[in-house]
Amino acid sequence: MDTDNLSVTLADTAAVLFDFDGPICDVFAGRPADQVARNLVALAARREPALCGKLSSTDDPLEVLRLTHQADTGIGLQVERALTAVEVEAVEVAGDPTPGAAAALQAVWATGRKIAVVSNNSAECVRAFLFRHGLTGHVLEVVGRPEGHPELMKPNPHSLIAAAELLGVDITRCTLIGDSLTDIQAAHAVGSTAIGYANKEHKRRVFAQAGADAITESMQTIADAISTQPSR
Repeated sequence: MDTDNLSVTLADTAAVLFDFDGPICDVFAGRPADQVARNLVALAARREPALCGKLSSTDDPLEVLRLTHQADTGIGLQVERALTAVEVEAVEVAGDPTPGAAAALQAVWATGRKIAVVSNNSAECVRAFLFRHGLTGHVLEVVGRPEGHPELMKPNPHSLIAAAELLGVDITRCTLIGDSLTDIQAAHAVGSTAIGYANKEHKRRVFAQAGADAITESMQTIADAISTQPSR
């Protein structure tokens, strides 16, 4: 059922935009995200102790980044530089790509469709991971979070718009594959198609409620679906 639905969804797609953390890589598999978040909170609190209470309620490094920037841009930039460094280190020990991810990239490429990665993670860590696993040849563009502007991370569609422009493709003919509600929201905000990668049980319901155009629990299923599409 997933394959049929995906095939219909991908039929008019000229470019596939892959979210990174989830569909391609489990970024913090080897370096737990909650520990990274605690370290970032400690870094911010050393500069401004009052931030500790505001930041300690989250175990998401990206949310720590957002909140720190909101409170103090200077400290936010310091936290962002630290996060980028940790992300690059993390993808070195994150293990292999998500099962089926390499096959999906290869299948999309084989049909002549363009590929970009659009991520709330740093472009540096995305490029490092793709290079490490021999996947750079399939990805034309990488758009990570814009330095100093965490407000432009998804669900803001900034990275999708930038990727479509770099690829030279109308954004309404782009399909985003993502594993978060914010991915679905970002895609639909600009008229792109959204495929929800439900890598956790509850996500299928969340994506359905958000109106995802297709939902799958397997990146390999995406590879199988795109391989049936005519070449561009």
